[in-house]
Amino acid sequence: MARLILFNKPYGVLSQFTDKGMADSKRATLSDHIDLPGVYPAGRLDRDSEGLLLLTDDGKLQERIASPRFKTEKIYLVQVERIPDDAAIEALCRGVTLKDGPTRPARVSRIAPPDLWERDPPVRFRKSVPDCWLSITISEGRNRQVRRMTAHVGHPTLRLVRWRIGAWSLDGLAPGTWRDAPPETLGTPVKNRGR
Repeated sequence: MARLILFNKPYGVLSQFTDKGMADSKRATLSDHIDLPGVYPAGRLDRDSEGLLLLTDDGKLQERIASPRFKTEKIYLVQVERIPDDAAIEALCRGVTLKDGPTRPARVSRIAPPDLWERDPPVRFRKSVPDCWLSITISEGRNRQVRRMTAHVGHPTLRLVRWRIGAWSLDGLAPGTWRDAPPETLGTPVKNRGR
C-alpha cells in the first residue's frame, strides 16, 4: 500500500532532501526533518512559504496530487499588505492574467487572523501599512502562483501558509513535524470540481 506523509514545512526549508549544487550550503532541507527512505514530495512549496507538504513513495499517487490536470484543490492562508477591496477580491475570484497566462478562477475571502505558530523570522511589521488575511483556494499550482496573484491586484504577500491539499490538512501538526496520512484517505486524494 502507498505511504503518504503529511509534513508541516517551516519557513526557510527547501522542498527537497538535498541542496543540489551547494556543497557548503547551510540551507535547511527536508532531510533535516524527515528520515524516511523512498518518499518524495508530491508538489513543491517555496522556501519562503510554510505549511502542508505531502510526500509519498507511490509515483501514481504523487502524480494524482501534483498534476494540474487532476485539479487538486489547495487552500492557502495568506497575509497581504493593505486591505483588499471588493474589486481586488473579485479579480482574484475570476482569475487574473499573469505572465504565463490566465489563472483558473479561485475562491477568495477575507478572514480573521488565524491562530498560527510564530514565524521565524517574524513577518515585518509597519505601523503605517495595515495588513489583512485571506483564504485562497486554487486548483492549479504554478510557480509562486498565489504570491503573483496577490501582487497582481496590488497586495503583496507577507506570509503564506498552505493549510490543505485535497483531503489532507495541517490540523494538529506542528511546524517541522510529520505524520502518516490515514489509510482511508489514500483512495480519494483529490476533489475534482466540475467533472
